[in-house]
Parts: sequence; structure tokens; C-alpha cells
Amino acid sequence: MEIKRLHVGSRLSEAAIHNGVVYLAGQIAEETTQNIDGQTREVLAHVDRLLAEAGSDKTRILMCQIFLADIKDIAAMNAVWDAWVPAGHAPPRATVQAMLARPELLVEVVVTAALS
Repeated sequence: MEIKRLHVGSRLSEAAIHNGVVYLAGQIAEETTQNIDGQTREVLAHVDRLLAEAGSDKTRILMCQIFLADIKDIAAMNAVWDAWVPAGHAPPRATVQAMLARPELLVEVVVTAALS
């Protein structure tokens, strides 16, 4: 079966699509001067954009992994998340504290979703 990749770079692709499933790379904020609320909103906007480009959307998320630089930010991140997830479509999710690639990054989100 064919594997389609979106936004292929030298190190990673932003998305891979195979067998009716889209796999997103970890999404991070580009504007890292924002607080956790702003970074989470930006990251979820990246998720929306990539899922749409792949032919899916947030109601089709099968699994989500969230990495926080500081687990103390979970309540603020959850407030943004809860406003973003459509009622009745909360996916299975794991949230952990992790050392992210750069100290100014506060959140990274990895999503797997079914195609529409």
C-alpha cells in the first residue's frame, strides 16, 4: 500500500498517511514567546491545518499524546484543549511531563487520526 507524506523535510515529515490513517509528527509552537495557553492554541491550530490537508479533522482523532515541559501547566493546557475538542469526540489521550527539544517550548502534541 502507498504511503503519502506531507511537508517532507530532511529530518521528518509533518504527516504520513497510510491505510486510512494519518499520523502527525509532534506539533510545536513557532511563536515560543507565548505562555502555555498561547502555545497550546497555536499547536492545536497546526493539528487542525494538517488534519484538514490530509483529509481528516479533530472529530476523527484516534489517539493523542501531549508532552508538557512542566506538568504544572496541565490545568491551563486542559482549558484550551477542552474548548478545542468537540463535545462527544474526546479521543484517548496521554499527557506527560517531558524535556522538550528546546527550553522555550512548553507543549508538544502528537496525533493519530482516521481519514474522513
